[in-house]
Amino acid sequence: MDTTDLKILLVDDEADILEFLGYNLAREGYHVEKAKNGKQAIQIAREFKPHLVILDVMMPEMDGMETCNAMRNMPELNDPLIVFLTARGEDYSQIAGFDAGADDYITKPIKPKLFLSRIQALLRRIPEPAKEESFERDLIETSGFVIDKKKYVVIRNNEEISLPKKEFELLSFLASRPDRVVTRDEIFSAVWGDDVVVGDRTIDVHIRRIRERLDIENIRTIKGVGYKFEVK
Repeated sequence: MDTTDLKILLVDDEADILEFLGYNLAREGYHVEKAKNGKQAIQIAREFKPHLVILDVMMPEMDGMETCNAMRNMPELNDPLIVFLTARGEDYSQIAGFDAGADDYITKPIKPKLFLSRIQALLRRIPEPAKEESFERDLIETSGFVIDKKKYVVIRNNEEISLPKKEFELLSFLASRPDRVVTRDEIFSAVWGDDVVVGDRTIDVHIRRIRERLDIENIRTIKGVGYKFEVK
């Protein structure tokens, strides 16, 4: 997808950071909008429909974690990629970020070239516009529930359950390989992509959230190797 077709919402309470990062992103051809806090970001996002949201964590009125949570519960946004860009690099802060629904977590300070490289890697996950050649739904039926890969929902007891994008993709990947041990490297490559750098705890956090949200025990941890989706 051409960069001019990609929309990025940049959210930070520091005007100089908004100006500096916004300039670098716009120079690469991205369509950039800016917000100085979470509340303003949500208002802009409703109209702007960004492909990617870059969020600071510590902001007045509505911090990054709250904003991320709110955006993940706004179906009209079509589940954009969300990345935290913050000076807080502690493990617990990163885990909280992924728990809130973030796709990646970047710590400040970061050099512009590396920042742009990370953003480009994230945006490569966005598929090209689908060609309207087939209307057949892509379903995975297993263990008493259905994974609808077209609608990005899990159907259980006739109830549609929405998951954050990465959690849904991770569940779909594992469930499409029933009773097979899948390595962590395979998961990183399939769900996050070879060019995306994520922390060692990323998969663990997402697996835990899937288990909690769906109340399932199908995903078994294979210590030192990866995970297995067991059909029950």
